[in-house]
Amino acid sequence: MESLYLLIPLSIVVLGASLAVFFWAVKSGQYDDLDGDGERILFDEEVGLDRSADDGVVAGSVAGAIQGTEAQRPVATDG
Repeated sequence: MESLYLLIPLSIVVLGASLAVFFWAVKSGQYDDLDGDGERILFDEEVGLDRSADDGVVAGSVAGAIQGTEAQRPVATDG
């Protein structure tokens, strides 16, 4: 019973601190753009995608980097 004299005020202080942090986060704009990070991961930006005239490789993409390294490999010939 005596522990409640400590635990109830302590829980009220923790509740007040968590509410203060929550309202600070809302006021500072932490919850303004909830979908932006997820969409940024899923969708590529069109900035920096240049078509190379000599081999048709798209610069700035993983597929273009892989195609570029394959194009530079020497071709094995019989003979």
